[in-house]
Amino acid sequence: MQVRVWRELAEAERTAVLRRSEVDIASHWELVREVVERVRREGDAALLEYTRRWDGVDLTGVPLRVGPEEIRAAYEGLDRELRDTLRLAARNIEAFHRAQMPVPLWFLPEEHGVLVGEKVSPIPDVALYVPRGKGSFPSVLLMLAIPARVAGVERVVVLTPPNPQGGVDPAVLAAAHLTGVTELYRVGGIQAVAAVAFGTESVPRCGKILGPGSGYVTAAKRYLFGQLDVGVPAGPSEAVILADETVDPAVAALDLCIEAEHGPDSAALLVTPSRELARSVGREVDRLVENLSPYRRGFVEAVLGGARGGAILTEDLDAAVEFVNAFAPEHMEVLVRDPWELLPRLHHAGEILLGEHTPITLANFLLGPNAILPTGGFARTYSALSVHDFLKRSSVAYVSAQGFAHLGPHARRFAAAEGFEAHARAVEGRTKP
Repeated sequence: MQVRVWRELAEAERTAVLRRSEVDIASHWELVREVVERVRREGDAALLEYTRRWDGVDLTGVPLRVGPEEIRAAYEGLDRELRDTLRLAARNIEAFHRAQMPVPLWFLPEEHGVLVGEKVSPIPDVALYVPRGKGSFPSVLLMLAIPARVAGVERVVVLTPPNPQGGVDPAVLAAAHLTGVTELYRVGGIQAVAAVAFGTESVPRCGKILGPGSGYVTAAKRYLFGQLDVGVPAGPSEAVILADETVDPAVAALDLCIEAEHGPDSAALLVTPSRELARSVGREVDRLVENLSPYRRGFVEAVLGGARGGAILTEDLDAAVEFVNAFAPEHMEVLVRDPWELLPRLHHAGEILLGEHTPITLANFLLGPNAILPTGGFARTYSALSVHDFLKRSSVAYVSAQGFAHLGPHARRFAAAEGFEAHARAVEGRTKP
């Protein structure tokens, strides 16, 4: 595992550390443009061709929509203990997101018989993207579908790439069954995003798409922004382990590998002022990777040896905090002597996990807060996915005759100051002699 001293890095090297793989999506845009246009023109035929090309499976004659029998059979055939775990996760996720729900209608009374307020309504439809490339992700389906259902979205559409046999991962189907999802399509990648943006013979058009994906999926979302609401920017995984000399190096090493095993486009950084801790964690990582499968070991070694991985040494803990706020990671673990004392100074992260007993693994699957988080530094301005991503607010107002008499002259004065004649006349025309 590489160790770099932050203050000794050249500006270009610092930029490389802070740069995310998501930034590289512009290199995919020519391909995205080609795929999007073909799906828009050719519909299902284009979906089938790109699925053959990139997923290695021919779905000719196979319905793109997964039937209810297949979904139910996957749930019933799933290992009983795994079903129990999915149910536990679903309960915690639902409880957390129900607590997020806002008041559906509220009013603030003003003087002279004026009422102003908000009405909260669910969006009518949403597409949820569940990736498959480097693993099975029933947790992603739970994190997406449960808040959608809690919010009251009427039509929930799930998109997920098929496996080499043309099926869908049984655990993902079981999660769909648990959450009441009945509309699930075996299509992924750029073509899936394009399909819900325009609609095809099989896949319905949706107004919004949410869910993490590869750089290609992220690029497709960005390309179709405006045609489609793409929500939280959720791209390749990333984590920062903020640690001081008090942490057990074995714990820090274990948690550093969590995001690194997602794939070579991930980011996984140990940020610490302790040189000895960095060295000890490096030794622990070397020991840990020996027990990983060659598939996951390759990812961990690639990430921890690359620009977006390894250890960053800072002058002190203050400089470490400054670094993590600048990085704005998707996941942040705080493994220091008193994480609660440090918490008020941590401003930019998709999630902040405090203490050695709160690894990303628990947060990803079971705790309840959503694990679909902003990546690529967008944690500076975006929040974790929540029920609010499935809701919209409408302002509501009522003005009585007395209120109009009080406010009308002021409104007319505003209209005149801004040069809007019709605005002013709409007030004047209501004023009785």
